[in-house]
Amino acid sequence: MSFYIQLASLGIIVLYAVMLFRNVDALIATAICVGLGYLWNLSSPIDIGNSLANALGSFMALVGFIIMLGHGLGEILTHTQVSHTLVHQIVYGIGINTQRRAKIGIVLSSFIIVGLLGTLAGGLAILAPSLRPIAGSVGLSRPSLAVLMQASAEEALILGPFAPPVVALLGVTGLNYEVVLLYASLPVALVTLITTWIMANRLQRKYAHESCEDEDTSEPFVPSKQQKRTTLLFVIAFIACVVYGILAQAKTTYVIFVMLFLALITGLVSKLSLNQIFKLLVKGMQKSLHLFFLFILFDPFMVLIHQAGGFSALTELLTPLINLGGKPVLSMLIGFTGAFGMPGAAEATIKMLHQLFSPSVLQMQLPMISFALCMIFATRVTNYAYPGANMFAAMGFAGSENVKAMIQNGLTVTAAQVLFLIVYSLCL
Repeated sequence: MSFYIQLASLGIIVLYAVMLFRNVDALIATAICVGLGYLWNLSSPIDIGNSLANALGSFMALVGFIIMLGHGLGEILTHTQVSHTLVHQIVYGIGINTQRRAKIGIVLSSFIIVGLLGTLAGGLAILAPSLRPIAGSVGLSRPSLAVLMQASAEEALILGPFAPPVVALLGVTGLNYEVVLLYASLPVALVTLITTWIMANRLQRKYAHESCEDEDTSEPFVPSKQQKRTTLLFVIAFIACVVYGILAQAKTTYVIFVMLFLALITGLVSKLSLNQIFKLLVKGMQKSLHLFFLFILFDPFMVLIHQAGGFSALTELLTPLINLGGKPVLSMLIGFTGAFGMPGAAEATIKMLHQLFSPSVLQMQLPMISFALCMIFATRVTNYAYPGANMFAAMGFAGSENVKAMIQNGLTVTAAQVLFLIVYSLCL
């Protein structure tokens, strides 16, 4: 009976997934489930206070704070127009005069801007005014532009060294960034990008009449010498931070220094006062304050399920299946559970999957890099399998109204990723 009581505590996670699928705000859904967790464990008011105090010093709170700093840095990059200058230099440096070059420019600029800012919607908002006229000048259709923007922006969030999902993954696995990049992030990103590139060509032929040619083709932004100088120094400082971090094998906490250092350097070189720099930093951080609260609540959420015995019961339940199927079954379970059963913030999904499956991973001696790849797979496929905010954001910024094209690409990418995970798992 105690086993079934422990297993039943996982119903809180099921309820959490159901609420997110029904578009309940993630912060509200998490708060409700944390409250249920306290009730399940018969926590006293003192226990509740202690757990929330502990959550402030947790890894998830650290990730939430890093996300806030990333948005603060993004505000400074936008105000100083460093991000706009980067887009200009990339796009016009390629010398766009064909659809192929336009698509390469879209992918590269989306990679860099979204990777730097750590937010898909914020990055695409900066990119869109420059990319739509460029797409129009070579006759690229809006559906093609939309799917390329979504794919490159989605994958940028698992390639950048300071992107929130990457920070979360490095924290829970203990792996080095270069290992995760080469053996987990890049394979997943390449499958998505190659599939989307093929689909973009098909959508171009099918929806060529939905072109961006009505966009104003005049150059929307020309950087000044000061902006070019600031951008160059920012890029040098960013590369220096990445190289130092790799050589020193820096941990997650190093990202806090990087965000503050880059914000300060960019602001000072742009001749902003310290007062202006910190006002912009705080203004940007306020935009993701709800995420910080979400991650603070997410830590007791997982701790309470663990105290209730839910994770132990699940491990006991899955052990016969995993023993029968071995590592291939385990890796597929990790990926599919996250991709099709855990919508919401990628960082929260990574933490939840780590809590759920780490005992089985250790027991079956599944390589940690394989565990990392499965968790990355889970966070990417979710945004393609179901129409969601990221998909509609890319469609909106491209000026497209073709939902069918977005869903076609999403389902095709999902099928390709699922096939990739199955093949990868069978090779373990």
